[in-house]
Amino acid sequence: MRVLIMGGTRFIGVYLTKILVEQGHEVVLFNRGNKPAPVPGVKQIQGDRTQPEILQQQLAGENFDAIFDNNGRELSDTAPLAELFAGKIQHFVYVSSAGVYLKSDQMPHIEGDATDPKSRHKGKFETEAYLAKTGLPFTSIRPVYIYGPQNYNPLESWFFDRIVRDRPIPIPGNGQHITQLGHVKDLAAAMAAVLGNHKAINQIYNVSGSRYVTFDGLARACAAAAGKSPDAVKIVHYDPKKFDFGKRKAFPMRVQHFFTDIHKAISELNWQPEFDLVSGLQDSFQDYLASGADKTEVDFSTDDEITKQLIIDN
Repeated sequence: MRVLIMGGTRFIGVYLTKILVEQGHEVVLFNRGNKPAPVPGVKQIQGDRTQPEILQQQLAGENFDAIFDNNGRELSDTAPLAELFAGKIQHFVYVSSAGVYLKSDQMPHIEGDATDPKSRHKGKFETEAYLAKTGLPFTSIRPVYIYGPQNYNPLESWFFDRIVRDRPIPIPGNGQHITQLGHVKDLAAAMAAVLGNHKAINQIYNVSGSRYVTFDGLARACAAAAGKSPDAVKIVHYDPKKFDFGKRKAFPMRVQHFFTDIHKAISELNWQPEFDLVSGLQDSFQDYLASGADKTEVDFSTDDEITKQLIIDN
């Protein structure tokens, strides 16, 4: 197939491009051209997708069998692209987010669960609803937390920053909130498995790791991945309601149970996660070391504020 990837040079797109090229697809990337293609010889079309006239001008003469929209956050990002290729493609794959789900007493989240109209990811759900109405043969992928090499979100690196420097890890609540992480390579493999799969047309899939983990368990898994004893890591718990952090982010994850059922993707996409949590985090940690992140200066002032208050309270 001739496949267009929106983005393609950061994180998910890097892995997806490599997988699709290995499978024999002709891959074209659309992005601002700030980074080289992850595979030599892959064509890049430069443009800003937030400017519909530029998008249409640059892509009007192109033909594709499938499109992967990796970086559309709002409906206004995706609608011009979908309109341009309506009736011309076999598959439109959209990367949404499990963040669209409404907080629930019943877990894990399944694909038919209610969505949160106030979610910061509501643009993702609005885009899913739009794609369903257009008649485009679409598939939506809903990851939970994505991790792995080249992650530009401070998720696993937040834990590594503290572990390699032998600092306490401040975790909100009692550390028993349950969450879920999926390796970026596993996510890309699930996305690639959508192509040519008629079961996936007009479907939504949760995609993440096969196991759930508590916040405390994640801290210990990160320690194990960094070659340290999980039992030696110092975890401190605090009540986030007692602090006014303003716009500062004291912890990289939402403080609630947040995990999904991925059995639909496993069954219908003939897909299985390759990585367990610790092996996936080891993959991340090698990238963390290679980037020199273990030697860069980190602002721990928010951590210090938390630990100081805990000493006062005790």
